[in-house]
Amino acid sequence: MAESTDRERIDQLERDKDRLEREIERLRRENERLEKLLEEALRKLHRSAGPFSRDKPKKDPKKPGRKPGDGGGQRGAPKPPEKPDEVHRARLSQHCADCGGAVAHDSTVEQWQQDIIRKILWRLFLVEVGHCTECGRRCQGRHPLQTSDALGAAAVQIGPEALVLAAHMNKEMGQSHERIARVLALGYGLRVSRSALCRAMGRIGERMEPTRQALVVHVRSSAVVWMDETGWRVAAVLRWLWVAATREVSVYSVQAGRGFAQAAALIGADYAGTMHHDGAKAYDPFVHADHQACLAHPIRRCREMIEAAPNARAARFAAEVQTLLHQAIEMRQRYERGEISLSGMRGIATRLANDPLDRLLCLPQRSATNLRLSNHLAKLSPYLFTFLRNPEVESTNNRAERELRPAVVNRKCWGGNRTENGARTFERIATVLRTAYLQDQHLFTLLLPLLRARTPFVLDLIPDTS
Repeated sequence: MAESTDRERIDQLERDKDRLEREIERLRRENERLEKLLEEALRKLHRSAGPFSRDKPKKDPKKPGRKPGDGGGQRGAPKPPEKPDEVHRARLSQHCADCGGAVAHDSTVEQWQQDIIRKILWRLFLVEVGHCTECGRRCQGRHPLQTSDALGAAAVQIGPEALVLAAHMNKEMGQSHERIARVLALGYGLRVSRSALCRAMGRIGERMEPTRQALVVHVRSSAVVWMDETGWRVAAVLRWLWVAATREVSVYSVQAGRGFAQAAALIGADYAGTMHHDGAKAYDPFVHADHQACLAHPIRRCREMIEAAPNARAARFAAEVQTLLHQAIEMRQRYERGEISLSGMRGIATRLANDPLDRLLCLPQRSATNLRLSNHLAKLSPYLFTFLRNPEVESTNNRAERELRPAVVNRKCWGGNRTENGARTFERIATVLRTAYLQDQHLFTLLLPLLRARTPFVLDLIPDTS
């Protein structure tokens, strides 16, 4: 009887053991799921383009604005032209405003004022129309200031200077066609409909396409390129806006995905320069290229893991990784300050990759979050310290992210494009406008000849690589 009771107790304990093991496994999976959700939620906090406060306010914040200079000096002011457009004299009053005494003139000093003229300029072109006496073909004259040969119902057109301003406001500043129409009406008295502006943007984009294609060719042959992508909408369907940037050129492309095929469509599958990117899988198949993974992404990820860790032991791995990456960035800064040589910096890159990084990646990880970070760094390990071997390479992908920012502002305002044609128009105009900004070229000087030309031509935006 006692033996039977003991056997039942053993069976019951085994059943309890199995039940507890299953419960432990369930709780482990649930803990991993919650850790992953927490990690994703913390990362989402850093993806907003709006200027929201992300941390607790500092007790003693710095004064806003630029820091004062050492020796001070005169306040900067625009330089006036050699000859004014208007001259007005501010005459003295004959009597003092305080005591009523007579006022004597001592000197005359200058004060300048910049302003705009709220006026529409109407140009009338008397277009001569004729025909060829040999073949009978219709012929029509064209003045250099004309932007189109259209007559009849399309004889009243928007001038190129208004269109350049509208294109800048729409594609660079994120203003809708309706708001642009209101600005033109309020500021200049120019009445134009939203649909007219929309059609005009399409025509401008077509004229810019040869320039965009030439810029794509330039980017594909560049020694260093920064790449990134962000979500976009076309006809309310999810698309992706890609950017490939150099120091002087930014090329945009709206595509259906965010994989290797889309990246290769922009810079070519056989790109053989150095690519900056965020470490996504889409860039792995570029086997002919050298790579630099952005260090800001894993540093931010480590910081979020440290903040979410339940104790110091759980945060130790992320803290060590963060320290190592900061050390690498500090070595680059020392090189830029002239404290170490190029060969010295390259030696440091080899040492960091072969000693501390390998040691960290070989550590056993109990936490699922730490294991994911370790696996991610193991994949990126060949790409982490390229910037220490090549002075032309940077430690982060910040340049590509900055080039996406104007588009992200647009997305905040109106979400994307309503049609595929609108997407093509956006990528053409945004490419030209942003590249002109990077090269500090005046938009009106650059674009007016293009809008007035009979046929499109490649703008002077292609950097000289010789």
